[in-house]
Amino acid sequence: MKLKILNLPSTCWKQFAYTARPLVIALVALISCTPSTMSSGSFSASGPTQNSYSLEVTPPSPDPRVGLRAGLFNAGEAAWNMRVVSATPPPEEFVGITNSDLAFKGDYAIQGNYNGVQVWDISDPTAPTTVTTFICPASQSDVSVFGDLMFVSGEGMTGRLDCSDEGIQEAVSHDRLRGIRIFDITDIRNPNYVTNVQTCRGSHTHTVLEDPNDQDNVYIYVSGSAPVRPEEELAGCSNTLPSEDPNSALFRIEVIKVPLANPEDAAIVSSPRIFNDLVAPPEHGLAPEDIIEMEEARAGGAFIFEMGGYQRVLPSRMTDPLLAQLVERRGGSGSPTAADSASLRALIPDMMAQRAGANSALEGMGPTQCHDITVYPHLGIAGGACEGYGMLLDISNPIDPIRLAAVADSNFSYWHSATFNNDGTKVLFTDEWGGGGSPKCRATDPKEWGANALFTLDDDGNMDFKSYFKLPAPQTSLENCVAHNGSLIPIPGRDIMVQSWYQGGISIFDWTDINQPTEIAYHDRGPTDASRMGMGGSWSVYWYNGMLVSSEIARGLDIFELTPSDAISQNEIDAANTVKFEQLNSQGQPELVWPFSFSLAKAYIDQLERSNAMPSTRINTIRANLAEAESESGAAKRATLSDLSSSVRGMADQSRDANKVQMLADALEGLAEGS
Repeated sequence: MKLKILNLPSTCWKQFAYTARPLVIALVALISCTPSTMSSGSFSASGPTQNSYSLEVTPPSPDPRVGLRAGLFNAGEAAWNMRVVSATPPPEEFVGITNSDLAFKGDYAIQGNYNGVQVWDISDPTAPTTVTTFICPASQSDVSVFGDLMFVSGEGMTGRLDCSDEGIQEAVSHDRLRGIRIFDITDIRNPNYVTNVQTCRGSHTHTVLEDPNDQDNVYIYVSGSAPVRPEEELAGCSNTLPSEDPNSALFRIEVIKVPLANPEDAAIVSSPRIFNDLVAPPEHGLAPEDIIEMEEARAGGAFIFEMGGYQRVLPSRMTDPLLAQLVERRGGSGSPTAADSASLRALIPDMMAQRAGANSALEGMGPTQCHDITVYPHLGIAGGACEGYGMLLDISNPIDPIRLAAVADSNFSYWHSATFNNDGTKVLFTDEWGGGGSPKCRATDPKEWGANALFTLDDDGNMDFKSYFKLPAPQTSLENCVAHNGSLIPIPGRDIMVQSWYQGGISIFDWTDINQPTEIAYHDRGPTDASRMGMGGSWSVYWYNGMLVSSEIARGLDIFELTPSDAISQNEIDAANTVKFEQLNSQGQPELVWPFSFSLAKAYIDQLERSNAMPSTRINTIRANLAEAESESGAAKRATLSDLSSSVRGMADQSRDANKVQMLADALEGLAEGS
C-alpha cells in the first residue's frame, strides 16, 4: 500500500450533529458582533509470533444482520458465536440522552453520558443494577478511573462548572466547563466532585497514564478538539500559530498531573506539540450514495455548507430555529421569506467556520489535535489517533511524549482510536468516517473507508501497513455505522478484538494473521427507527473479567459472553476468563498476563490442532497425558507435568508452529512448578 496524506474532517462535527444550541449561540454572536517470561504463577504471552496460522470460519449465510426489524427497545437481533447475557435500559433521567464511553472498577461499570455519569453494579451480569446516577451535563463525558478517583471529559459549550443543568447561553462565560472533572469515588455510590482542570479546547477524550517511576501522581493526556476558547473566558488561550505565540493552544495536547494525596491540586504541567511539521491531508471525497443525496438535497433547497473538505446538509432541526431568529430580528412574524433563507445561506459559512475554530493561517498544515491516545505503559509507547494521522509515541517520560512515527492513508478520513496487540508488534487504528453520526456501512460504501487499518511495528518504531478490516454486513441508510471503540479479548496466543460499530453492532475479529483479519462473532440490532436516521448502537464495547460490556448509545447497557465455536474453543474462553482486572480504562491498555492453568495449556493444544501444526496422534497423546496430570496430585502431578513439558518442548522443531509449541511447554512447566 502506498501511504499518503488524506482527508481531515472536523472533530466538531460530532458535537454539531448532537446539539443545535451552540449553533444558535454562534449565530447570535455573529449577528451581534517484549520476550515471554516465566514465573511461579503466571505466563505473559508475548504474543503470537507464529510460524504458521490457519483459521477457517463459515459465517451464517445469508447474513442474519441484514433486514433486521427496527425499534428502540424491540428491534430485531442477530447473534453469532456470542450470547446476550443482559440488555438493561437506561435510567429514566438518561433516556434519550447519548451514552458514551465506559470504565470499570471492581464490580462496577461506569458509563459516561452527555447528561452525566451512571454507575452500574455488574456483579450479577444477568441483572445489572444502577447504583447511582450523577447529573453533570457536558458532552461527551468520557470516563476513566484510577484508584478512588474518577475523571470525566467535558467539551460542550453548555456544560457548567457547578454541574447544574441550566446550560450556558453566553458566548463568553466564566461558568463554562471545558476540560477534566475530577471526582472522589471512595464511596462509588456517592461521587464527590473534587475539582476541575480547565483547558483551552476542552476535553473530547482523555487518557490516564501511571508512571511506574512515580507512585505519588497519575497523569492525564487530554485530547481537546473544540475551537480555542477566547482569552476573555480562560486566560492564556490563543488561536494563533505557535511561531507567533509560543503559548498557542494549537498543535498540542495537555498533560495534567494529579497528586494522588491531593487531587484538588491537579494542574496542567506540559503541553507537548506532537503535531509539528505535518502537512494537511487531502480528502478522499464523498461516497457514491452521499453524492446522490447531496445533489437531491441541493435540488430541494437544502442548506449546504462545507466542513473538513466535505459538503454537508444542515438539518432542519437546526435551520428552523435559526430562521425563526432571523424573522424575529427583523421584526417579522410567520414563516421565513426567501430573503430570510438567503440571509441564512450567507451566514452559514462564517458561522460554521467559527463553530469549527477555523483559522486561515492553518491552511496546508496538519492536524492540530488528537481524537484519542491509547497508552501501553508496559512497553512505554502510545498510539495517537490524530485526525489525519496515526502516530506512534514514546511515553517513557509521561510529561514529554515524543512522536516516533506518523502515517497517513488516502483511504482514511478521521483517525479515531488505536489498539496494540499484546506484544506490541502490531497496532490497529480506527477510521471514524462521518463522525459517528452518519451511515457509512452501506453496501455501496467502499470497504476501505470507515474501516480499521492494521500495521506492524518494527524495533525502530516504523509502522508498516498490512490490511484493512471493516464490518462485513451492509447496514441501512438509517443506521449510523463506522469503526469505533473496542479492546483485545485475552484469548492466549492469538490477537482477537471486540469492537463497536454504532448501529452496525458489535464485531469480534481475529487479526493474528494481520494480512487476513477474519470476523468470528457478532451481535447486531435493527435500526432505532424505521423512518428516520437516529443515533444509537454500541458506542464502545470492552472485555472485562469474562464479560463483554457495551455502552448502547440509546438503549442502555448490554452484557455479552462468548460461546464456543470452530473459531474459539471453550478452553480458550476459559483461559481468557482467568485474566482479571481490578480496574480498566481501555485507553490505558494493560498487558495481558495469564495465570498458569490447565485451561491455558488446553487452549494452546486446541490452537495447535486447529492449525494442523501437529499430527492428530501427537495431539491426542498430549491431551491424554494432560488429563492424567489433572487427575493426580502432589509429586505425581508435578512429575507428569514436568515430563510432558520436556516432551512437548522436544517436539517444537518438528511442528509447523514452533512458537506455539514452546508456549504450551512453558504453560506445562509453570503448572508443574505451581503444583
